Amino acid sequence: MKIFIGLLLALPIFFTNNSSVLNPPKGSFKKEFLSRINGARRKGCNCGDIHMPPAPPLTWNDDLEKAAIGHAEDMYYKDYFSHDSKDGRTTSDRVINAGYTFKGYKAFYVGENIAMGQMTVDEVMDGWLKSPGHCKNLMNRAFKEVGVAQFNQYWVQDFGGREAFSAYEQKMIKSGKYKIIRGKPQSGD
Repeated sequence: MKIFIGLLLALPIFFTNNSSVLNPPKGSFKKEFLSRINGARRKGCNCGDIHMPPAPPLTWNDDLEKAAIGHAEDMYYKDYFSHDSKDGRTTSDRVINAGYTFKGYKAFYVGENIAMGQMTVDEVMDGWLKSPGHCKNLMNRAFKEVGVAQFNQYWVQDFGGREAFSAYEQKMIKSGKYKIIRGKPQSGD
């Protein structure tokens, strides 16, 4: 009887500690990521040999978070690590499918950072800031919004930026003097 009670008490402690590392609470996770990202953007930093000047803060976007969650889970369950999903979807595809659309905007930018194996927000952010390509995504002025997800030890950070038409441009479009020409969305993976 004593052994059974001891195991019963040990299991909840093990699962509680494990789940907090593998899938952190949402509110503090968002707040911690935005604080780290916007701290770097506020100061500016060196991304390899290139100095990136300060950039405006990012805001959290639930559609970008949804895309990030889906990709982190997909990489975990299908055992791969890539910006391209095994079914051929790109960052742009996943972000658009999650609801982050370009309709009604004159400019649309997306980018993505991924990581695997880090245990904390600080650890993954330090790694991304030390990697020139990832750092440039973090500091890219075209990006206005971000959504981040961690699933087990897979991390995905999806960036987006949309630029609206000015009042003058909207007027010209409505009058037929301007025409909207759409190209294929490009990503900055």
